[in-house]
Amino acid sequence: MSHSSVDPAVETSQAARRRLFLWGAGALAGLGGAGLAAWRMRLGDVKEHQAQTLWDASFEAPGGEALAMASLRGRPLLLNFWATWCPPCVQELPMLNAFYGAHRAKGWQVLGLAIDQPANVQKFLQRMPLDFPVVLGGLGGAELSRGLGNDKGGLPFTVMFAADGSISRRKIGQLTEQDLQNWAKSL
Repeated sequence: MSHSSVDPAVETSQAARRRLFLWGAGALAGLGGAGLAAWRMRLGDVKEHQAQTLWDASFEAPGGEALAMASLRGRPLLLNFWATWCPPCVQELPMLNAFYGAHRAKGWQVLGLAIDQPANVQKFLQRMPLDFPVVLGGLGGAELSRGLGNDKGGLPFTVMFAADGSISRRKIGQLTEQDLQNWAKSL
């Protein structure tokens, strides 16, 4: 009867190589995922005259009244593109509402631009009333978002405008308390 045995040093060396290979493959996969996420969250350039196009626009509120964007010019504005079907959008709305409550006396404005069906927005606002105004963006709102540098059309997308109407900050993805604190300090 022949008995085959593997040298323990060789076995340990092979196991170490396997672990190193698996660790390296995992690290590469992680970096690839992070790169993909960064690419997806990358902001494009603001298209020429897009900020002026925004200030010239008018949007309908869920109740039917019109809101002329020009009426919001002259004070800092957080413009938040969102939808009722977007979990991160819905999660950040209470934080935006709290920001508005804490900063409106200092001149800050917040506007929610819903990229959604009017009936969905109306039902949502009945369940979760917001202190800041919400308007319906429709397809024009999605195009406006792209024009402001949201090339992929991701939601939520937030743009901060300075009092002079110029774009000060932009972010694709859910805002954090730290984002809002930093943005508020920057103006």
